[in-house]
Amino acid sequence: MSYQVIRDTCLSISQGELNSARLKIASDLPFVPLENAGRKYSDVQKTRLYLRDGFIDRYSGEKLVFPPVLRLMSKLMPSEFPYHPNWKMTECHIAYWQLSPTIDHIVPVARGGADDESNWACTSQLRNSAKANWLLEELDWQLQPPGDLQEWDGLIHWYVDYANNHPEMKEDSWLWAWLRTAEKALNEKL
Repeated sequence: MSYQVIRDTCLSISQGELNSARLKIASDLPFVPLENAGRKYSDVQKTRLYLRDGFIDRYSGEKLVFPPVLRLMSKLMPSEFPYHPNWKMTECHIAYWQLSPTIDHIVPVARGGADDESNWACTSQLRNSAKANWLLEELDWQLQPPGDLQEWDGLIHWYVDYANNHPEMKEDSWLWAWLRTAEKALNEKL
């Protein structure tokens, strides 16, 4: 156990045996630098993953919502459903944190995990923040099964229908770009 190595190392240090302490750490608890693979994915790749995982938080099993649905709600109801560009919790509706999907690396890239689809899981912004650079077993979390798009589609189809029936949405380039992203990802899924 790591704590025993640290305990024994501290004992060696207390006895003035710094070289022994160094050898103990080097042999029993060596530092192994990891390569950070970084994060490189587009909005289309993210949407494909949300669809693959069925708009389910793979760490809790809870349903998630296609991100532009929430932004559209904020645009239409800014007082009731406020949005802040930096998601400032005192100014942004908590639903953004609870329901917005994001990509998480199951094995964090900071811990040597690959930045590819085999290591990606859909999760909420809130759980992504809580997980940070921890491994699932360190948090006592388990990967939940993907959702069924027939049961819950994250409102992506609603968003596509709404946006296509409201041409004024072209005025908001962010919302309009997400419409194109959704259509592309959905067409690839078929």
